[in-house]
Amino acid sequence: MSQAKKKHEAEKHRRQNRIRFVVASVAVLLIAIVAVSVFNLGEQNESTQSGDETRLAALASDHSPTLGDPAAKVHIVEFLDPACETCALFFPMVKQWMTEAPDKLRLSVRHIAFHSGSDYVVKILEASRMQDKYWQTLEALLASQRQWAINHTVQPDRVLPAIAGVGLNLDQLAADMNAMEVLARIEQDKKDSIVLKVSATPEYFVNGRPLPSFGQQQLLDLVREELQKAY
Repeated sequence: MSQAKKKHEAEKHRRQNRIRFVVASVAVLLIAIVAVSVFNLGEQNESTQSGDETRLAALASDHSPTLGDPAAKVHIVEFLDPACETCALFFPMVKQWMTEAPDKLRLSVRHIAFHSGSDYVVKILEASRMQDKYWQTLEALLASQRQWAINHTVQPDRVLPAIAGVGLNLDQLAADMNAMEVLARIEQDKKDSIVLKVSATPEYFVNGRPLPSFGQQQLLDLVREELQKAY
């Protein structure tokens, strides 16, 4: 074989080796990319699943006052500030829906104190549960809200006179307002509101679904959708 031909064959062999090397490198790189993508997807799915579980736990509200049939398939969770004017407007409306769909709707109320001084009223509400007078106290507070919440600020000295007709033992109420059980429930509502990104009241979740935008009609539509699904 001539020297030129040998040189040509050697160059051809080197080119083939380079091509094999490049192909092998690309293959290794692709395998690495796929492996990383699968790993990241797994982590993302795991993270999403964990996030969903945390959210569901925050919505469970097992410690919260609940109105309606425990077996009802449509569960409305409301985050409520007793000094919130819109909360006072919406509550009778939601209660009316419950009378129109008996045994199908269930309402759980969570407390969040966004207005100045509302933490005092939230304590009263939670303490009233110790005397089995929560719903009576809530309705009395919302109905008389203009008497004790002036310019979105709670006037503490006006709160108890506004609920005098409920029949609460005020000495027991005062003691229970700082009971560990009461404070723990309030703290749990605060934590859950952060998990669920509640930034205003009233905030509703219907079978875990938040309102697409705020409004009475939007809430009614969401409740109707869930009723149609469930029944």
